Amino acid sequence: MTRRWRWATALFMACVMWNLGGCSSKSADESQQDNPDMDDPGPPPETPDAGTPPDSGPVTEPPDAGEPPDAGPPPDAGPNPRQDVEIPPLPSAPGWRFMGADQGGPVTVYGVTADEGGNIWVAGGEEGLFLLRPGAERFERFGMEHGLRPYGYMPDGSAPPGIKYLKVISVAGAKAGTVFVGYEGMPGTGSEHCENNWDGPSPDPARYKSGDADRVTLRKDGTLNVVHYDIFSGPDVVAAEKRGREKICNILRIRYDKNGVGRGKPSVWFGGNHGFARGDATFSGAPMCNGQLNCSGVFEHVHPHVNALDARGNVILLTDAYYGVAVDPSGDVWFGGSDRTTRFRYGTTGGNFWHAQTGSEADSDNKRDLWPDAKPEYSKPSERVPDNISGAVVAGDGSVWLSSFSNGLVHLDSGGQVLRRIGSGSGLVDRHLSALGLDPRDGSLWAGASWGGGISRLKGGDFTTFGLPEFGRKYGMSRISDIQADGAGDDRRMLVAFMGYRDTATQKWVAGAIGIYEGE
Repeated sequence: MTRRWRWATALFMACVMWNLGGCSSKSADESQQDNPDMDDPGPPPETPDAGTPPDSGPVTEPPDAGEPPDAGPPPDAGPNPRQDVEIPPLPSAPGWRFMGADQGGPVTVYGVTADEGGNIWVAGGEEGLFLLRPGAERFERFGMEHGLRPYGYMPDGSAPPGIKYLKVISVAGAKAGTVFVGYEGMPGTGSEHCENNWDGPSPDPARYKSGDADRVTLRKDGTLNVVHYDIFSGPDVVAAEKRGREKICNILRIRYDKNGVGRGKPSVWFGGNHGFARGDATFSGAPMCNGQLNCSGVFEHVHPHVNALDARGNVILLTDAYYGVAVDPSGDVWFGGSDRTTRFRYGTTGGNFWHAQTGSEADSDNKRDLWPDAKPEYSKPSERVPDNISGAVVAGDGSVWLSSFSNGLVHLDSGGQVLRRIGSGSGLVDRHLSALGLDPRDGSLWAGASWGGGISRLKGGDFTTFGLPEFGRKYGMSRISDIQADGAGDDRRMLVAFMGYRDTATQKWVAGAIGIYEGE
């Protein structure tokens, strides 16, 4: 199995302040199509292990914009995601508890979180959203038939026509019984991709309105109350895009900030394809708002973009795949993407989203190139080292750690200056990392590997590993797709998502699981 990296974002105009301009409606943007680092958990490219990937690794533009990845269909494709699935026995290890498909969980695990009431929520892809209540021995499953809404509203408040596509790919716990749920939009290539379809030759609401996010609250009778965040801008909101814009559809990571800044409202932050956005965490829904700022519950979107050159010498704009989302106690938020990382100064500006946007998009010093390109702007493909950020956490001292799908770990001070980079050979299990978490009990850093190897834990300057001895071969070969903490002190739990993987020998999908760690 090989991996084709598709981080391309080709636009013909830069994106600027919402009231000044916008993303070009003539975009040939292919960013984050098919979620390559989410749905292609194949082994890393067979290249020398170095501090930065070679030129033949990740590229910023695919050779054919309509060409699908070469790793085959995503593991949960087809009408029955449990067909041709192997469910291995769960491992047993001191301090760990494991729950998987035999306990009613999903066969593909994209994310795991807990709310303040101790409920564990799992992002189960096309199977939906899963819940493990405190003390329960089996998961409960929720889908569209229970109220999940992986699509937005038409201007009159109705549902978009056509088929509906469900794929839960991210979760973030909030107050007791509440979770924020992120979706992948309807897959497709070229103008059929959910990011491109609005501006394409044949706009299809089933595509451009797909994806986005929900706030899901568990009622006392076990049913769900669902509020949808329709992440788009309606007519006349963005000066350069009078008819509105629909760009962000895949919600790759979500983080909840219950403290709030500015007017005191808590925030929910969405890291997506193309850019990132903020939601009002108390939003009650407005189906007929049509993307207007005063009622949508959403401010969108921002990205620390840079200009570059494609293989033909055309000027393009790079922005994509904001898997790195970490809230600072000040209310600022760190966002890391495929090419640049920024400190979004939402708290610093007193909750002024638009002033913070200027600081992330117009200030070159706040567009951090963590594994530097040969040239900061107008670089050729051979001169670029994509950062490929996969996760981010803010440490207790205000510094920031970020993981990369291709480069290892990087540690920044609170101002964004690089303190150190860590690749393979330094105790880190692998430089291909897919998830990052912080242990509130002791401040240790947990980094999950993209392909086998398990978890590296950095504590007091030393690495320890949770790997094959704890997880066994089957689960030890799985991608670690998410790591989140629940609670604090002696009551804390570390929640780990084992995504699952395709066994190349049997061609069966080896089911994923969640790991709950309560050890030291």
